[in-house]
Amino acid sequence: MSGRGNRHQLEIVIPLIERIYPVSRETFSAFETYRALLESWQAKTNLVAPGTLDDFWSRHVCDSLQALALFSEAKSWMDLGSGAGFPGLAIAIANRDRPERRHVLVESNHKKCAFLRAVTRETGAHALVENERIESAAKRYAAASLLPDMVTARALAPLSRLLELAEPLLAAGAVGLFHKGRDFAREVEDCRGLWQFDLVIHESRIEAGSVLLELRNPVRDKARNREES
Repeated sequence: MSGRGNRHQLEIVIPLIERIYPVSRETFSAFETYRALLESWQAKTNLVAPGTLDDFWSRHVCDSLQALALFSEAKSWMDLGSGAGFPGLAIAIANRDRPERRHVLVESNHKKCAFLRAVTRETGAHALVENERIESAAKRYAAASLLPDMVTARALAPLSRLLELAEPLLAAGAVGLFHKGRDFAREVEDCRGLWQFDLVIHESRIEAGSVLLELRNPVRDKARNREES
């Protein structure tokens, strides 16, 4: 994006960030560093859909900050399948002035982990990048009683699969907060007969029809499990 194009976008995006989750000037600069690194690394590593690079602020940053706005007092976060860092790393950058808060980014791809660590280092975010499969990390953290307050995921897997991946954490009391698109109702319906859980639906403030699903207390449906055994 040209300098003029980026300045024009910022004129639109800054009020949006202020409305969703205001950040300091220094934190905003850290997000600018994030954007520059993403554009640089994208040329050699597929981190985000190429067509979304120009929508870095609204499509990625603001969308991620919605999660933090909903649970601004959460002290620890774990992001599953972090990829390019949305929403987990964006939340960590927004919390960069709160070093007591813990952010864990779980990603199995080595190159993506290298990118996440580079951004963490250059932006001053307080985040631990775990180069590990989600199933392994979730079980390990739950067994060690390192339970996060919040478990996030964005564009990772259908809800039924997310529940399987995050079960050790959610069953122990963590809260799931999952970004979903317009087909979210079908994904919730597909869980019927497989899972029971408490659900709150938060409408997206960025994209009409999209939501953030707040999920608690998942339990595998015993009747369905008996049928399949």
